[in-house]
Amino acid sequence: MPRLPLAAATGPRTGARHRLHRLYRPADLVILGLGVMIGAGIFSVAGRQAVTTAGPGVILSFMIAGIASLLAALCYAELASTIPASGSAYTFSYVLFGEVGAWVVGWALLLEMQLAAAVVARVWALYAAQTFADLGVPLPVPQGVLTALVLGLLTATVAMSARFGLRALWLIVVAKLAAIAAVIAVGALHFDPANLGDFIAPHQPSSGPPDTLLGLVVGPAGSFGWFGVFAAAPAIAFAYIGFDVVATAAEETLDAPRAVPKGMIRSLVIATVLYIAVAVVMVGMVPYTRISEVAPLAAAFAAVGEDAMVHVINIGAVLGLTTVIMVLIAGQTRIMFAMARDGLLPRGLGTLSRRYHSPTRVTLVIGVTAILLAELAPVLMLEQIVVVGALFAFLAVSAGVIVLRRRMPDAPRGFSVPLSPLLPALSMLATLWLMVNLSVQTWLSFAAWMAVGVLAYLVYGRRRSPLAAPVASGRGRHRR
Repeated sequence: MPRLPLAAATGPRTGARHRLHRLYRPADLVILGLGVMIGAGIFSVAGRQAVTTAGPGVILSFMIAGIASLLAALCYAELASTIPASGSAYTFSYVLFGEVGAWVVGWALLLEMQLAAAVVARVWALYAAQTFADLGVPLPVPQGVLTALVLGLLTATVAMSARFGLRALWLIVVAKLAAIAAVIAVGALHFDPANLGDFIAPHQPSSGPPDTLLGLVVGPAGSFGWFGVFAAAPAIAFAYIGFDVVATAAEETLDAPRAVPKGMIRSLVIATVLYIAVAVVMVGMVPYTRISEVAPLAAAFAAVGEDAMVHVINIGAVLGLTTVIMVLIAGQTRIMFAMARDGLLPRGLGTLSRRYHSPTRVTLVIGVTAILLAELAPVLMLEQIVVVGALFAFLAVSAGVIVLRRRMPDAPRGFSVPLSPLLPALSMLATLWLMVNLSVQTWLSFAAWMAVGVLAYLVYGRRRSPLAAPVASGRGRHRR
Protein backbone atom coordinates (compact mmCIF):
# COMPACT_ATOMS: atom_id res chain seq x y z
CA MET A 1 0.00 0.00 0.00
CA PRO A 2 1.57 3.38 -0.99
CA ARG A 3 2.51 5.65 1.88
CA LEU A 4 3.33 9.32 1.68
CA PRO A 5 7.00 9.89 2.54
CA LEU A 6 7.54 12.02 5.64
CA ALA A 7 9.53 14.59 3.66
CA ALA A 8 6.73 14.90 1.10
CA ALA A 9 4.14 15.55 3.82
CA THR A 10 5.79 18.84 4.77
CA GLY A 11 7.98 19.48 1.72
CA PRO A 12 7.57 20.41 -1.94
CA ARG A 13 3.91 19.39 -2.30
CA THR A 14 2.93 22.10 0.20
CA GLY A 15 4.98 24.78 -1.47
CA ALA A 16 4.20 27.60 -3.86
CA ARG A 17 0.60 28.82 -3.91
CA HIS A 18 -0.71 25.63 -2.33
CA ARG A 19 0.93 26.27 1.03
CA LEU A 20 -1.09 27.89 3.81
CA HIS A 21 0.34 31.01 5.42
CA ARG A 22 1.78 30.89 8.94
CA LEU A 23 0.07 33.16 11.45
CA TYR A 24 -0.79 31.18 14.62
CA ARG A 25 1.23 31.54 17.81
CA PRO A 26 0.94 29.30 20.92
CA ALA A 27 -1.64 31.56 22.59
CA ASP A 28 -3.71 31.60 19.39
CA LEU A 29 -3.81 27.80 19.41
CA VAL A 30 -5.11 27.80 22.99
CA ILE A 31 -7.89 30.15 21.90
CA LEU A 32 -8.56 27.90 18.90
CA GLY A 33 -8.91 24.87 21.19
CA LEU A 34 -11.12 26.67 23.70
CA GLY A 35 -13.18 28.03 20.83
CA VAL A 36 -14.21 24.56 19.70
CA MET A 37 -14.26 22.65 22.99
CA ILE A 38 -16.38 25.03 25.03
CA GLY A 39 -19.88 25.52 23.68
CA ALA A 40 -23.37 25.36 25.13
CA GLY A 41 -22.61 21.89 26.46
CA ILE A 42 -20.70 23.38 29.36
CA PHE A 43 -24.04 24.68 30.68
CA SER A 44 -26.07 21.52 30.11
CA VAL A 45 -24.14 18.25 29.80
CA ALA A 46 -23.31 17.98 33.51
CA GLY A 47 -26.94 18.40 34.54
CA ARG A 48 -28.31 15.95 31.95
CA GLN A 49 -25.82 13.25 32.84
CA ALA A 50 -26.27 13.81 36.57
CA VAL A 51 -30.05 13.39 36.45
CA THR A 52 -30.12 10.49 33.99
CA THR A 53 -26.94 8.46 34.46
CA ALA A 54 -24.34 9.34 37.10
CA GLY A 55 -25.78 11.53 39.89
CA PRO A 56 -23.19 13.67 41.71
CA GLY A 57 -20.57 11.19 40.47
CA VAL A 58 -20.82 13.03 37.16
CA ILE A 59 -17.83 15.02 38.45
CA LEU A 60 -15.79 11.81 38.24
CA SER A 61 -17.25 11.16 34.79
CA PHE A 62 -15.81 14.47 33.61
CA MET A 63 -12.43 13.48 35.01
CA ILE A 64 -12.54 10.08 33.28
CA ALA A 65 -13.51 11.63 29.95
CA GLY A 66 -10.82 14.27 30.43
CA ILE A 67 -8.13 11.67 31.10
CA ALA A 68 -9.17 9.65 28.04
CA SER A 69 -9.06 12.80 25.92
CA LEU A 70 -5.69 13.82 27.38
CA LEU A 71 -4.18 10.47 26.43
CA ALA A 72 -5.37 10.98 22.86
CA ALA A 73 -4.14 14.59 22.91
CA LEU A 74 -0.64 13.46 23.88
CA CYS A 75 -0.62 11.16 20.85
CA TYR A 76 -1.90 13.92 18.59
CA ALA A 77 0.81 16.21 19.98
CA GLU A 78 3.64 13.87 19.02
CA LEU A 79 2.36 13.25 15.50
CA ALA A 80 1.60 16.94 14.93
CA SER A 81 5.11 17.87 16.09
CA THR A 82 6.61 15.31 13.70
CA ILE A 83 4.30 15.89 10.73
CA PRO A 84 3.30 19.58 11.03
CA ALA A 85 1.08 19.70 7.96
CA SER A 86 -2.53 20.56 7.30
CA GLY A 87 -4.90 17.61 7.54
CA SER A 88 -4.29 16.38 11.10
CA ALA A 89 -5.10 12.67 11.52
CA TYR A 90 -5.65 12.30 7.77
CA THR A 91 -2.10 13.36 6.95
CA PHE A 92 -0.64 11.39 9.86
CA SER A 93 -2.38 8.27 8.55
CA TYR A 94 -1.13 8.90 5.00
CA VAL A 95 2.47 8.84 6.23
CA LEU A 96 2.09 5.94 8.69
CA PHE A 97 -0.63 3.65 7.31
CA GLY A 98 -0.80 4.45 3.63
CA GLU A 99 -3.32 5.88 1.25
CA VAL A 100 -6.28 3.63 2.09
CA GLY A 101 -5.87 4.26 5.82
CA ALA A 102 -5.60 7.98 5.19
CA TRP A 103 -8.75 7.99 3.08
CA VAL A 104 -10.72 6.09 5.71
CA VAL A 105 -9.61 8.43 8.52
CA GLY A 106 -10.15 11.52 6.35
CA TRP A 107 -13.63 10.33 5.38
CA ALA A 108 -14.51 9.81 9.05
CA LEU A 109 -13.23 13.30 9.91
CA LEU A 110 -15.28 14.87 7.12
CA LEU A 111 -18.39 13.22 8.57
CA GLU A 112 -17.52 14.31 12.10
CA MET A 113 -16.89 17.97 11.37
CA GLN A 114 -19.51 18.50 8.67
CA LEU A 115 -22.26 16.98 10.79
CA ALA A 116 -20.99 18.71 13.93
CA ALA A 117 -21.17 22.12 12.26
CA ALA A 118 -24.77 21.45 11.20
CA VAL A 119 -25.76 20.14 14.64
CA VAL A 120 -24.19 23.05 16.49
CA ALA A 121 -25.77 25.58 14.14
CA ARG A 122 -29.21 24.14 14.84
CA VAL A 123 -28.58 24.29 18.59
CA TRP A 124 -27.25 27.85 18.17
CA ALA A 125 -30.58 28.86 16.63
CA LEU A 126 -32.46 27.28 19.56
CA TYR A 127 -30.40 29.19 22.12
CA ALA A 128 -30.65 32.42 20.13
CA ALA A 129 -34.44 32.05 20.01
CA GLN A 130 -34.53 31.36 23.75
CA THR A 131 -32.37 34.42 24.42
CA PHE A 132 -34.77 36.60 22.44
CA ALA A 133 -37.73 35.09 24.30
CA ASP A 134 -36.20 35.58 27.76
CA LEU A 135 -35.44 39.22 26.93
CA GLY A 136 -39.01 39.73 25.77
CA VAL A 137 -37.95 40.51 22.21
CA PRO A 138 -39.93 38.91 19.36
CA LEU A 139 -37.82 36.61 17.21
CA PRO A 140 -37.17 38.60 14.01
CA VAL A 141 -36.91 35.56 11.72
CA PRO A 142 -37.74 31.81 11.87
CA GLN A 143 -35.18 29.52 13.53
CA GLY A 144 -34.33 27.92 10.20
CA VAL A 145 -33.30 31.30 8.87
CA LEU A 146 -31.15 31.88 11.96
CA THR A 147 -29.38 28.58 11.34
CA ALA A 148 -28.59 29.45 7.73
CA LEU A 149 -27.62 32.99 8.72
CA VAL A 150 -25.03 31.98 11.32
CA LEU A 151 -23.53 29.34 9.04
CA GLY A 152 -23.37 31.80 6.16
CA LEU A 153 -21.74 34.57 8.19
CA LEU A 154 -19.17 32.30 9.81
CA THR A 155 -18.37 30.58 6.51
CA ALA A 156 -17.72 33.98 4.98
CA THR A 157 -15.53 34.94 7.95
CA VAL A 158 -13.38 31.81 7.56
CA ALA A 159 -13.28 32.12 3.76
CA MET A 160 -12.14 35.73 3.65
CA SER A 161 -9.08 35.63 5.88
CA ALA A 162 -7.63 33.38 8.55
CA ARG A 163 -6.20 36.47 10.26
CA PHE A 164 -9.59 38.20 10.39
CA GLY A 165 -11.20 35.03 11.66
CA LEU A 166 -8.55 34.71 14.37
CA ARG A 167 -9.20 38.23 15.64
CA ALA A 168 -12.93 37.57 15.78
CA LEU A 169 -12.28 34.28 17.56
CA TRP A 170 -10.18 35.96 20.26
CA LEU A 171 -12.92 38.51 20.94
CA ILE A 172 -15.74 35.96 21.21
CA VAL A 173 -13.76 33.41 23.24
CA VAL A 174 -12.75 36.03 25.82
CA ALA A 175 -16.40 37.11 26.11
CA LYS A 176 -17.66 33.56 26.62
CA LEU A 177 -14.94 32.81 29.19
CA ALA A 178 -16.14 35.86 31.11
CA ALA A 179 -19.68 34.43 31.09
CA ILE A 180 -18.41 31.05 32.31
CA ALA A 181 -16.39 32.73 35.07
CA ALA A 182 -19.55 34.53 36.21
CA VAL A 183 -21.49 31.26 36.27
CA ILE A 184 -18.81 29.55 38.39
CA ALA A 185 -18.39 32.49 40.77
CA VAL A 186 -22.10 33.05 41.40
CA GLY A 187 -22.87 29.34 41.56
CA ALA A 188 -20.12 28.77 44.11
CA LEU A 189 -21.91 31.19 46.48
CA HIS A 190 -24.83 28.74 46.59
CA PHE A 191 -22.81 25.53 46.85
CA ASP A 192 -24.11 23.22 49.59
CA PRO A 193 -22.16 19.97 50.27
CA ALA A 194 -25.38 18.38 51.49
CA ASN A 195 -26.69 18.46 47.91
CA LEU A 196 -24.06 15.91 46.92
CA GLY A 197 -25.79 13.33 49.11
CA ASP A 198 -24.51 9.87 48.20
CA PHE A 199 -21.74 10.93 45.84
CA ILE A 200 -22.03 7.57 44.04
CA ALA A 201 -25.79 7.29 43.68
CA PRO A 202 -27.46 3.90 44.26
CA HIS A 203 -27.46 1.71 41.17
CA GLN A 204 -30.73 1.38 39.27
CA PRO A 205 -31.19 -1.70 37.03
CA SER A 206 -32.33 -1.14 33.47
CA SER A 207 -35.88 -2.05 32.53
CA GLY A 208 -35.43 -1.84 28.76
CA PRO A 209 -33.41 -3.65 26.11
CA PRO A 210 -29.75 -2.70 25.63
CA ASP A 211 -29.09 -0.04 23.01
CA THR A 212 -25.29 0.20 23.12
CA LEU A 213 -22.71 -2.06 21.53
CA LEU A 214 -21.44 -3.04 24.98
CA GLY A 215 -24.98 -3.72 26.18
CA LEU A 216 -25.50 -6.25 23.41
CA VAL A 217 -22.54 -8.22 24.77
CA VAL A 218 -22.92 -7.93 28.56
CA GLY A 219 -26.61 -7.06 28.76
CA PRO A 220 -28.29 -3.88 30.08
CA ALA A 221 -26.40 -2.51 33.08
CA GLY A 222 -28.77 0.24 34.18
CA SER A 223 -27.74 3.66 35.46
CA PHE A 224 -26.14 5.34 38.46
CA GLY A 225 -23.69 3.55 40.74
CA TRP A 226 -20.13 3.13 39.48
CA PHE A 227 -21.35 1.87 36.13
CA GLY A 228 -23.30 5.08 35.68
CA VAL A 229 -20.16 7.10 36.40
CA PHE A 230 -18.29 5.27 33.63
CA ALA A 231 -21.30 5.15 31.29
CA ALA A 232 -21.66 8.94 31.40
CA ALA A 233 -18.07 9.42 30.21
CA PRO A 234 -18.75 8.73 26.48
CA ALA A 235 -21.49 11.37 26.37
CA ILE A 236 -19.25 13.81 28.20
CA ALA A 237 -16.37 13.06 25.82
CA PHE A 238 -18.44 14.83 23.17
CA ALA A 239 -17.73 18.05 25.07
CA TYR A 240 -13.96 17.58 24.86
CA ILE A 241 -13.89 16.55 21.22
CA GLY A 242 -12.36 19.36 19.24
CA PHE A 243 -8.85 19.60 20.61
CA ASP A 244 -7.82 17.64 17.53
CA VAL A 245 -8.87 20.60 15.39
CA VAL A 246 -5.82 22.43 16.75
CA ALA A 247 -3.65 19.92 14.87
CA THR A 248 -5.27 20.96 11.57
CA ALA A 249 -3.65 24.38 12.03
CA ALA A 250 -0.10 22.97 12.24
CA GLU A 251 0.86 24.12 8.74
CA GLU A 252 -0.23 27.67 9.62
CA THR A 253 1.62 27.79 12.95
CA LEU A 254 4.94 29.43 13.69
CA ASP A 255 7.39 26.89 15.17
CA ALA A 256 4.66 24.24 14.83
CA PRO A 257 6.65 21.27 16.24
CA ARG A 258 6.70 22.97 19.63
CA ALA A 259 3.74 25.32 19.49
CA VAL A 260 1.05 22.83 18.43
CA PRO A 261 1.61 20.34 21.29
CA LYS A 262 1.60 23.18 23.82
CA GLY A 263 -1.53 24.79 22.41
CA MET A 264 -3.41 21.51 22.16
CA ILE A 265 -2.61 20.21 25.64
CA ARG A 266 -3.04 23.56 27.38
CA SER A 267 -6.42 24.20 25.80
CA LEU A 268 -7.63 20.72 26.75
CA VAL A 269 -6.47 21.11 30.36
CA ILE A 270 -8.14 24.52 30.68
CA ALA A 271 -11.37 23.22 29.14
CA THR A 272 -11.37 20.19 31.47
CA VAL A 273 -10.91 22.39 34.55
CA LEU A 274 -13.75 24.68 33.45
CA TYR A 275 -16.11 21.77 32.71
CA ILE A 276 -15.40 20.18 36.08
CA ALA A 277 -15.87 23.52 37.87
CA VAL A 278 -19.27 24.02 36.22
CA ALA A 279 -20.22 20.40 37.06
CA VAL A 280 -19.32 20.97 40.73
CA VAL A 281 -21.46 24.12 40.78
CA MET A 282 -24.30 22.30 39.02
CA VAL A 283 -24.63 19.39 41.45
CA GLY A 284 -23.76 21.58 44.44
CA MET A 285 -26.57 24.11 44.00
CA VAL A 286 -29.48 21.63 43.97
CA PRO A 287 -29.77 17.86 44.63
CA TYR A 288 -29.35 15.87 41.44
CA THR A 289 -32.88 14.45 41.82
CA ARG A 290 -34.26 17.98 41.36
CA ILE A 291 -32.12 18.96 38.37
CA SER A 292 -34.08 19.87 35.24
CA GLU A 293 -33.07 17.79 32.26
CA VAL A 294 -34.21 20.47 29.80
CA ALA A 295 -32.26 23.52 31.02
CA PRO A 296 -30.37 22.23 34.05
CA LEU A 297 -28.09 25.13 34.93
CA ALA A 298 -30.62 27.87 34.23
CA ALA A 299 -33.22 26.03 36.34
CA ALA A 300 -30.70 25.57 39.16
CA PHE A 301 -29.93 29.29 39.27
CA ALA A 302 -33.64 30.08 39.20
CA ALA A 303 -34.14 27.69 42.13
CA VAL A 304 -31.63 29.63 44.27
CA GLY A 305 -33.05 33.02 43.30
CA GLU A 306 -30.42 34.05 40.72
CA ASP A 307 -32.81 34.70 37.83
CA ALA A 308 -30.47 37.18 36.13
CA MET A 309 -27.95 34.38 35.56
CA VAL A 310 -30.34 32.84 33.03
CA HIS A 311 -29.50 35.67 30.64
CA VAL A 312 -25.77 35.21 31.25
CA ILE A 313 -26.11 31.49 30.48
CA ASN A 314 -28.07 32.12 27.28
CA ILE A 315 -25.64 34.74 26.02
CA GLY A 316 -22.67 32.58 27.01
CA ALA A 317 -24.21 29.62 25.16
CA VAL A 318 -24.76 31.66 21.98
CA LEU A 319 -21.18 32.99 22.11
CA GLY A 320 -19.81 29.53 22.85
CA LEU A 321 -21.63 27.89 19.97
CA THR A 322 -20.56 30.67 17.61
CA THR A 323 -16.89 29.88 18.12
CA VAL A 324 -17.53 26.14 17.89
CA ILE A 325 -19.09 26.54 14.45
CA MET A 326 -16.31 28.84 13.29
CA VAL A 327 -13.49 26.52 14.35
CA LEU A 328 -15.26 23.43 12.98
CA ILE A 329 -15.60 25.07 9.57
CA ALA A 330 -11.95 26.14 9.65
CA GLY A 331 -10.77 22.69 10.75
CA GLN A 332 -12.78 20.82 8.15
CA THR A 333 -11.56 23.24 5.50
CA ARG A 334 -7.97 22.27 6.27
CA ILE A 335 -8.71 18.55 6.11
CA MET A 336 -10.60 18.72 2.82
CA PHE A 337 -7.97 21.12 1.46
CA ALA A 338 -5.24 18.59 2.29
CA MET A 339 -7.16 15.71 0.69
CA ALA A 340 -7.73 17.76 -2.46
CA ARG A 341 -4.10 18.88 -2.57
CA ASP A 342 -3.15 15.20 -2.47
CA GLY A 343 -5.48 14.46 -5.37
CA LEU A 344 -7.92 12.26 -3.44
CA LEU A 345 -10.62 14.91 -3.86
CA PRO A 346 -11.00 17.30 -6.82
CA ARG A 347 -7.82 19.36 -7.03
CA GLY A 348 -9.76 22.56 -7.54
CA LEU A 349 -10.60 22.41 -3.83
CA GLY A 350 -6.90 22.34 -2.94
CA THR A 351 -6.01 25.84 -4.10
CA LEU A 352 -5.77 29.19 -2.32
CA SER A 353 -7.62 32.36 -3.23
CA ARG A 354 -5.22 34.95 -4.68
CA ARG A 355 -7.25 37.72 -3.10
CA TYR A 356 -7.65 36.33 0.41
CA HIS A 357 -4.69 33.88 0.51
CA SER A 358 -7.11 31.37 2.01
CA PRO A 359 -8.71 28.10 0.78
CA THR A 360 -11.86 30.05 -0.04
CA ARG A 361 -13.33 27.64 -2.58
CA VAL A 362 -13.36 24.61 -0.31
CA THR A 363 -14.61 26.74 2.59
CA LEU A 364 -17.64 27.82 0.58
CA VAL A 365 -18.38 24.21 -0.39
CA ILE A 366 -18.26 23.19 3.27
CA GLY A 367 -20.47 26.10 4.34
CA VAL A 368 -23.15 25.41 1.72
CA THR A 369 -23.16 21.70 2.59
CA ALA A 370 -23.55 22.51 6.30
CA ILE A 371 -26.52 24.77 5.56
CA LEU A 372 -28.21 22.07 3.49
CA LEU A 373 -27.61 19.46 6.19
CA ALA A 374 -28.87 21.71 8.98
CA GLU A 375 -32.01 22.66 7.04
CA LEU A 376 -32.92 19.33 5.45
CA ALA A 377 -31.60 16.52 7.69
CA PRO A 378 -32.63 15.52 11.25
CA VAL A 379 -29.15 16.40 12.47
CA LEU A 380 -30.10 16.70 16.16
CA MET A 381 -30.86 12.97 16.14
CA LEU A 382 -27.42 12.17 14.69
CA GLU A 383 -25.24 13.80 17.35
CA GLN A 384 -23.53 10.56 18.41
CA ILE A 385 -22.23 10.00 14.89
CA VAL A 386 -20.03 13.03 15.45
CA VAL A 387 -18.53 11.26 18.46
CA VAL A 388 -17.79 7.98 16.67
CA GLY A 389 -16.10 9.82 13.80
CA ALA A 390 -13.80 11.64 16.22
CA LEU A 391 -13.07 8.54 18.29
CA PHE A 392 -12.19 6.61 15.14
CA ALA A 393 -9.54 9.25 14.42
CA PHE A 394 -8.34 9.10 18.05
CA LEU A 395 -7.82 5.36 17.67
CA ALA A 396 -5.80 5.79 14.47
CA VAL A 397 -3.61 8.51 15.99
CA SER A 398 -2.89 6.49 19.14
CA ALA A 399 -1.85 3.51 17.04
CA GLY A 400 0.10 5.88 14.81
CA VAL A 401 2.46 6.86 17.63
CA ILE A 402 3.46 3.22 18.12
CA VAL A 403 3.97 2.80 14.37
CA LEU A 404 5.97 6.04 14.16
CA ARG A 405 8.36 4.93 16.92
CA ARG A 406 9.04 1.66 15.13
CA ARG A 407 9.32 2.90 11.54
CA MET A 408 10.86 6.33 12.08
CA PRO A 409 12.56 6.31 15.49
CA ASP A 410 14.98 9.06 14.47
CA ALA A 411 12.43 11.42 12.91
CA PRO A 412 12.75 14.90 14.47
CA ARG A 413 9.88 15.75 16.77
CA GLY A 414 9.07 18.64 19.06
CA PHE A 415 7.15 16.50 21.55
CA SER A 416 7.28 12.85 22.58
CA VAL A 417 4.58 10.91 24.39
CA PRO A 418 6.05 9.77 27.72
CA LEU A 419 6.04 6.07 28.63
CA SER A 420 5.48 4.98 25.03
CA PRO A 421 4.11 2.51 23.99
CA LEU A 422 2.23 2.22 27.31
CA LEU A 423 0.35 5.53 27.13
CA PRO A 424 -0.59 5.17 23.44
CA ALA A 425 -1.88 1.66 24.21
CA LEU A 426 -3.89 3.02 27.15
CA SER A 427 -5.25 5.73 24.85
CA MET A 428 -6.42 3.04 22.44
CA LEU A 429 -8.13 1.12 25.25
CA ALA A 430 -9.80 4.25 26.63
CA THR A 431 -11.00 5.20 23.16
CA LEU A 432 -12.38 1.71 22.56
CA TRP A 433 -14.25 1.90 25.86
CA LEU A 434 -15.90 5.14 24.77
CA MET A 435 -16.73 3.64 21.38
CA VAL A 436 -18.44 0.48 22.65
CA ASN A 437 -20.70 2.63 24.82
CA LEU A 438 -22.20 4.30 21.76
CA SER A 439 -25.57 3.14 20.46
CA VAL A 440 -26.00 0.36 17.92
CA GLN A 441 -27.88 2.78 15.63
CA THR A 442 -24.87 5.10 15.69
CA TRP A 443 -22.59 2.27 14.59
CA LEU A 444 -24.95 1.26 11.79
CA SER A 445 -25.08 4.85 10.51
CA PHE A 446 -21.30 5.15 10.73
CA ALA A 447 -20.84 1.86 8.87
CA ALA A 448 -23.12 3.10 6.09
CA TRP A 449 -21.11 6.32 5.77
CA MET A 450 -17.82 4.41 5.64
CA ALA A 451 -19.23 2.08 2.97
CA VAL A 452 -20.03 5.13 0.85
CA GLY A 453 -16.48 6.34 1.51
CA VAL A 454 -14.91 3.09 0.30
CA LEU A 455 -16.99 3.29 -2.88
CA ALA A 456 -15.94 6.93 -3.41
CA TYR A 457 -12.28 5.97 -3.03
CA LEU A 458 -12.55 3.11 -5.51
CA VAL A 459 -14.40 5.24 -8.05
CA TYR A 460 -12.44 8.48 -7.69
CA GLY A 461 -9.66 8.68 -5.10
CA ARG A 462 -7.64 5.63 -6.15
CA ARG A 463 -7.70 6.67 -9.81
CA ARG A 464 -6.58 10.25 -9.12
CA SER A 465 -3.97 9.51 -6.45
CA PRO A 466 -0.48 10.75 -7.42
CA LEU A 467 1.10 7.93 -5.41
CA ALA A 468 -0.54 5.35 -7.67
CA ALA A 469 0.24 7.20 -10.89
CA PRO A 470 2.55 5.58 -13.44
CA VAL A 471 6.20 6.55 -13.42
CA ALA A 472 5.69 8.06 -16.88
CA SER A 473 3.43 10.68 -15.36
CA GLY A 474 6.47 12.35 -13.86
CA ARG A 475 5.43 11.72 -10.27
CA GLY A 476 6.55 8.15 -9.84
CA ARG A 477 5.57 5.75 -7.14
CA HIS A 478 6.39 6.48 -3.52
CA ARG A 479 6.47 3.12 -1.81
CA ARG A 480 8.27 2.01 1.25
